[in-house]
Amino acid sequence: MSVQQEVAARAGWRARRDRDWAADRRRYGVRRPFLKEQSIWAVAVYRFGRRVDARPDGLAKRLLTAVYWLAFRLVETAVGISLPKAARIGGGLRIWHFGGVFVHPDAVIGRNCTLRQGVTIGNRHEGGPAPVIGDDVEFGAYAQVLGGVRIGTGARIGALSVVLCDVPDGATAVGAPARIVRECAVPLPGMEHRREDVEDDELILEGGR
Repeated sequence: MSVQQEVAARAGWRARRDRDWAADRRRYGVRRPFLKEQSIWAVAVYRFGRRVDARPDGLAKRLLTAVYWLAFRLVETAVGISLPKAARIGGGLRIWHFGGVFVHPDAVIGRNCTLRQGVTIGNRHEGGPAPVIGDDVEFGAYAQVLGGVRIGTGARIGALSVVLCDVPDGATAVGAPARIVRECAVPLPGMEHRREDVEDDELILEGGR
C-alpha cells in the first residue's frame, strides 16, 4: 500500500469511527450522559481502543495501548461491562443499566443494537466460535447468546433466554433453550425508530427499560 493510500484509508476510518461514536451518543438521548449513564463509560473506552488499534505501529500506539488497557480494566471493574476492542460493534450501541455484560472478543454486533444488564454474547467452549448479531437487535436482561449462531436483523431476545441456534430476521426468541415465538418473513425496516413497540413487548421489558 502506498503512503497516499494508507493516509486515505486512515482518513476514511476516522470518518467512520466518528459516525459510530456519534451514533452511540445519540442513542443515549440525554444531556451529559457520562454523568447519568455508567454504561457509556464502557462504550467510550471501546471506541477509544478501536481508534488506538487503527493507528500505525510505533511508540505512540504502544503508549496509547497501555492507556487503553488500564482504562478498560478500571471501567470493567467499576461498571461490570466488558467490551473488548477486538469485538466488532456497529454504531448506535445502547446499554441500559450496567453490570454483568460480557461480549466475546470475536463477536460481531451490528448497528443500533440494545443490550441490558446481565447480557452475555460469547462462545460455548474455549476456542469456539462467537455469535454474529445483525442490526437493530434487542436483548432483554440476562439474555445469553452462545456459540457460532447468527441473530437476524430486527430480532428480539427475551429476558433470561439462552440462545443456542440461529434466530431469523425480525423474530422473537424466548426461553432456555430459546425457541422462536414470533417470526417475521422479512426484515423490519427502521427498527431504531420503533421504540414504542419494543417498550410494549413483555418478552423484552425487564422493569422500566
